[in-house]
Amino acid sequence: MVRNEMYINVPSVFRCPISLDVMKSPVSLSTGITYDRSSIQHWLESGHDTCPATMQVLPSKDFVPNLTLHRLINLWVRSPTRKPESESSAISEEAIKVLMEKIERKSCVDSLTKIEEIVSSCEDNRKFLMRFGGFVEVIAGVLRRNSVEIVALKLVVSVLDSILSENGVKERLNGLILKSDQEFNCFSSIISILQNGNLKSQIQSVRLLESIALDGQSKRKIAEAPNLFPLLLHLLRTNSDPDLNDTVSSLLITVSITRTAKSELVQNGIVSLLSNFLADENNKSHDKAMKLLAMVSSCSEGRMAIREDPKCVARVAEMLLKVSKTTAEDAVLVLWRLCSAYKDERVKEAVVKSNAVAKLLLLMQREDEELMRKMCRELIKAVMAGCKDECLASYQTKSTHIMPC
Repeated sequence: MVRNEMYINVPSVFRCPISLDVMKSPVSLSTGITYDRSSIQHWLESGHDTCPATMQVLPSKDFVPNLTLHRLINLWVRSPTRKPESESSAISEEAIKVLMEKIERKSCVDSLTKIEEIVSSCEDNRKFLMRFGGFVEVIAGVLRRNSVEIVALKLVVSVLDSILSENGVKERLNGLILKSDQEFNCFSSIISILQNGNLKSQIQSVRLLESIALDGQSKRKIAEAPNLFPLLLHLLRTNSDPDLNDTVSSLLITVSITRTAKSELVQNGIVSLLSNFLADENNKSHDKAMKLLAMVSSCSEGRMAIREDPKCVARVAEMLLKVSKTTAEDAVLVLWRLCSAYKDERVKEAVVKSNAVAKLLLLMQREDEELMRKMCRELIKAVMAGCKDECLASYQTKSTHIMPC
């Protein structure tokens, strides 16, 4: 805990620009930049004649103790709170190069910890790091190794998550993870985080996968990753965190573009899971749950699973007037596929019993898209044509005041 606090809360002026650690014996060069004595001595004894932070040629290699800064650091170290206001870091290019070299040499946990602190501190630091050639490749390269400890993997996805919005990063990661001979190792590393990481790293890993799903081929490769779908659905079942559920659902929507992918989701029980999501009023992902249900309803396995879930159709019907326009259209699509396109009699009966016909009539009156109005009309006709007389009588008593458009 103490080390985390030192990294997170230490003011930048207390850190050596070379080692990025709190200075024990701060000394200043003729350029006015202060370093820890051991770090700058090693730099100068290695044959350099420049200031590491400014790269200016030094007229003299002499340095003087910065006693004022030394006193301030000692006061801060003894402070019971140790939470002074942080400033943006003065990071030297040499320090970053040293950290990257250490990561490449597989001595990476401490170096990744420092890199993670740098990228998470401010936008300027992220842009500074992105100027280094090969930075993304070095960080992502950790995912491609065998038997990397989980701490290092969590730090990698945290760093990558912080720079996803930077120009060109997603495209580079797409090539590094999905188009290399180490693709299997990359997926194994991400699977390991999903299995053994904490909530934050799990969310970041899922976001990373979605960010590199840039085209059809990428989406298929991700969907075909061994054990990914069962693990994602397990996370949805066992975790109630809304951010994780939303992120996982978004990834599933993005990559489940093939019939094989949809069939695998159904085989792993996604229909009953989505049905429970729709029944939970506190769930904030109703829109994504309905989108996924509409997607799996396009395959025969999905339609069969919906038909076999006694409550799923009723829950879809209940949502027709309670959700956004887009989500209502997905709900209509699910019911239309089952009742009109594939003429499932048992589903038709369930639609009528849930008073969905009246809701469809109301939906038709507020819909401005002809295709959706047509689907509603066809759905109502299919339900009315296939229902028993008592069902139709129930429908007429509830909806005679609503006229079809």
